[in-house]
Amino acid sequence: MLDHFRMFADYNRWANRRLYAAAAELSDAEFRENKGAFFGSLHGTLSHLLAADRIWMKRFTRGGDAPSRLDAILHEDLAALTAARAAEDERIIAWVGSLDEARLSAHFTYSPLTMPGDITQKLGPTLAHFFNHQTHHRGQAHATFTALGRPSLTLDLVFFLRTEGEKWAI
Repeated sequence: MLDHFRMFADYNRWANRRLYAAAAELSDAEFRENKGAFFGSLHGTLSHLLAADRIWMKRFTRGGDAPSRLDAILHEDLAALTAARAAEDERIIAWVGSLDEARLSAHFTYSPLTMPGDITQKLGPTLAHFFNHQTHHRGQAHATFTALGRPSLTLDLVFFLRTEGEKWAI
């Protein structure tokens, strides 16, 4: 399972780079325009992804800054959001790279933002949720680009494996 999660950490960085490069081609008005995604705009969606990743990483590692809201806007401008996303992606890759099978099988406890009390779960399945959540909201970002009349983004895992992720496809 370790290689599986390391692949997803690399894929996450790759997909985010593609997404943010496409966002850089938008006007500020387009970036902020509410297109009906769960977090409204591309700005809201990308902000949520960074906020949620920081929340989960704080749960996983017991370190780092994390907002107290899922809809937190951590950076108003795309340049700062892009830099923060890149740093978080590297943090995720480093942390996943530090894991071993015993850690994946171990339980950890955290407190959800949306309900009081502690939850205890195995790390492995929760880490699967972490990466699945990123893909889910990148799909909403993709739909936002389409709603803005922009070209579709290729964010498929198999495309990643055929190009920059070939070390995982062998």
